[in-house]
Amino acid sequence: MSLRLRGLLRTGILVLATATLAATATATATATATPTATSPPAAPATSPPAATAAIPPRTSLPDIENEVMCTLCHESLAVAQSPEADAERNFISSLIGRGETKPQIERALVAQYGPSVLALPPARGFNLTLYILPPALLIAALAALGITLPRWRRRARAAATRPASAGKSPSAADATLLESDLARFDG
Repeated sequence: MSLRLRGLLRTGILVLATATLAATATATATATATPTATSPPAAPATSPPAATAAIPPRTSLPDIENEVMCTLCHESLAVAQSPEADAERNFISSLIGRGETKPQIERALVAQYGPSVLALPPARGFNLTLYILPPALLIAALAALGITLPRWRRRARAAATRPASAGKSPSAADATLLESDLARFDG
């Protein structure tokens, strides 16, 4: 099972558990509250309480591992197998345990290990060329093909319609030499 799939399963289980706890708490509160003759019956709860709706989604280790590099191996933390990678994973786990969000964890990793810990460099300064240059080169290559392909097609069509004997005719000396060579091979 891939790390991303495991992370999605964990997140789904956490969301399901939170929703179940909220529904149980609402059902318990509704069951314990006894309506009086003057109060209307309580409406069923269809949305989760405000406390659970305000909780940001919890970050998981596989979510962070795919976007962070091992500073020793220079490969993704998800595949790195070194003591340094284990130390980074433990650091990330402690930050997740404190309830920090993904951007907060990434900032803490940059503060601890430097900007080279991020798999994708920040999109500012010279690093911005990494994001702009590939699409610009692709557009330039497509434009160059759009200009040169019609020219190549015109040249090919012109060469195909040109007669094969469009060159100069042989001189009198060459013609007699050709006739003598042909006569030697015919007979």
